Amino acid sequence: MTYGELHHVELWVPDLGRAVDSLGWLLVALGYTPYQDWAEGKSWRLGDTYIVVEQSRDLTSDHYDRCRPGLNHLAFHAGDLGQLADLTARATRHGWTLLFSEGQPSAGGADNHASYLENSDGFEIELVANL
Repeated sequence: MTYGELHHVELWVPDLGRAVDSLGWLLVALGYTPYQDWAEGKSWRLGDTYIVVEQSRDLTSDHYDRCRPGLNHLAFHAGDLGQLADLTARATRHGWTLLFSEGQPSAGGADNHASYLENSDGFEIELVANL
């Protein structure tokens, strides 16, 4: 553990099953392993950091809007350009929609090769190629 290193991220989701199908699949594809499992949630761990998805009874909405104040998206390293392309293609077969497809793979700018994906609940993930 390193001082200041991210410990965990907890995402509240409107439907745990959908989150596990899309986000859980992606986390495993990125090298995370299942970590915790309870009736309302699950988590996956990579190193000392883990990511939680939870369908909390305290949710005040059943819709996520990344354009509102708060978390816009999570970004993950996704290997080289070939690995990025492969992971992006597999993700679209697992319910993720490619955003900004007209600008791929440089939708983030000339020096940024990434894929931007959205799941059925509107949550965005950025997969960044290591150049």
